[in-house]
Order: sequence, then C-alpha cells, then structure tokens
Amino acid sequence: MSVVLVTGGAGFLGSHLCERLISQGDEVICVDNFFSGRKRNIAHLIGNPQFEVIRHDIVHPLIIDAEYVYNLACPASPVAYQYNPIKTIKTSTVGMVNMLGLAKRCRARILHTSTSEVYGDPEVHPQREDYWGHVNPLGPRSCYDEGKRVAESLCVNYHQAHDVDVRIVRIFNTYGPKMHPNDGRVVSNFLMQALRGEDLTIYGDGSQTRSFCYVSDLIEGLIRMMNQEQDIGPVNLGNPVENTMLELAQTVLKVTGSSSRLIHQPLPQDDPKQRCPDITKAKALLDWEPDVLLEQGLERTAEYYRQTELTSS
Repeated sequence: MSVVLVTGGAGFLGSHLCERLISQGDEVICVDNFFSGRKRNIAHLIGNPQFEVIRHDIVHPLIIDAEYVYNLACPASPVAYQYNPIKTIKTSTVGMVNMLGLAKRCRARILHTSTSEVYGDPEVHPQREDYWGHVNPLGPRSCYDEGKRVAESLCVNYHQAHDVDVRIVRIFNTYGPKMHPNDGRVVSNFLMQALRGEDLTIYGDGSQTRSFCYVSDLIEGLIRMMNQEQDIGPVNLGNPVENTMLELAQTVLKVTGSSSRLIHQPLPQDDPKQRCPDITKAKALLDWEPDVLLEQGLERTAEYYRQTELTSS
C-alpha cells in the first residue's frame, strides 16, 4: 500500500485514476479546486477510509506528504482552458513548480500528464516523442499548449538539477464515462447531440483525424508508466487507430440509434488537421497498447450519458 496524491482527482481522468488506485489498495489523497472537476465524479468515494479529498488550487503551495504524485491538474478541453487562459497557463507553470517542489521535499515520484497538444498542428505523422512540434505560441490554444510544454521542461530540469524522480506522459484524445457532457470535445459533443436528437456539428469538411483512447486503457498506461524504472519519458499514450470526424459521427449515430443530421461549421483557429500517436515506445517500455474498440467505448459512454446527464445537463 502506498500514499498517492492525485491532483485534478475530481476530473474525468483523475476520478477514474482514484478509483483504480483505491482498488489496488493504495491510500489516495485527491486534490482539486473544482474548476473543471466535478464533485459527482468522486461522491461515491467519500467515506472510503482509503480516500481523502482536499479542495485546493495547486497554483498555491501545498504542504502534504505522499510517496507518489500524479499531476493531472489542468482543464483539458478547449472550452474550459480558453475560459480563463491566464489561470490555465499558471496551473501548468506555477502549479507544476509547486508539485515538483512537493515531490522534491517528500522524495516522491511524480508523474506529469502532458498532452498531444505539445505537438500543435503537426507536420510529422504519426507523432513520435522525439518530434518537437508545430505550435503557435500566440494563438487561442497557446495557454494550454505552451503551458504543457513548459511543464515538461520543468520536470526535466528538476530531474537534472535536484534528482526529482519524474515521469512524463503525453495523452492523446481520451473519452469515456465521467467526461463532462458540455466540455466541448468532439466525442461528448457528438454523443450529447445525438442523444438529444440535435444536429451533429462537424467543423470543416470532417476529413481531419483524431485517435480516440478509452479511459480504462489510458489509466492502465498511466499506472504502468509510474511503476516502471527505466525511463522518465515522455511517452505517448493514445490509440494509434485514426478516425476522421465524419467516421466518428457515423459511429455515434450507429451506437445511439439517432437520426440526427450532420451540419458543417468553419474550422476553429489552430485546430490540428491530424493527431495520431506513435506508441512504439509505450509498447516496448510498458508492454501497453489500447484494446477497447471505438464502437464498444462509445456504447459505454453513451449509456453513461443516458443514465446521468440527459435529465440534468
């Protein structure tokens, strides 16, 4: 049994991670300021003797002891991170310094969840960890993209200067139950529109691609990365199977049984045309690759939305 701190623990990924860590016997300290995290995501864990929740913003120092730290704190959807861009970039920079300082003091291992957004609108496809990216530092997504890039640099520098035991993963599009229905990402958008009988909004011509990783696969990758001893990262975690937005929309219509129409809107600024991970390193280092098929994962997510969101969102 270990004492594990999860920042952003009430968020989509964080709440799944807290559940998984508790199930394997760890004591979990969940830290969240509930900017984008939701109390309902962790409500069933309250009262569990292995679980503790602290309302706190990591932009401010946190004095606590832990053996392992999973740093997931940061709004991840464009709607959330563009709502307060200064807050977003401070979470990834000042907040990262605070978490690395905590890990240094506790001699804890810290895993930082970076993002495929560090690759920007990539000119290399699929994206490997040694690709430096193609990011607009002044665009509307820069508060998130560049904040996460700085966070990676901070991890490496704390590792080199202070021997902090760091791990870095780059997460590609992940979806599943507990993803906020109105967070603005394409899977939740399509599913909620289909379930409500609304038109599905496709930006651009729908030929742009994404890869979609189901949440349970992603959580397994995080834990394997934390527990291995050979490499600090970065390591890509995502599904190497690409789907166009049109293909995703058609699959959503199939799994929901919806008769919604497809409508097209202009493509947002700096929206990447392709995003797909090369997971060669994850396979070799972690013996990891996703195994939940897109249709299967969408069915599970749609059922979650039917049960929890349609009457309340």
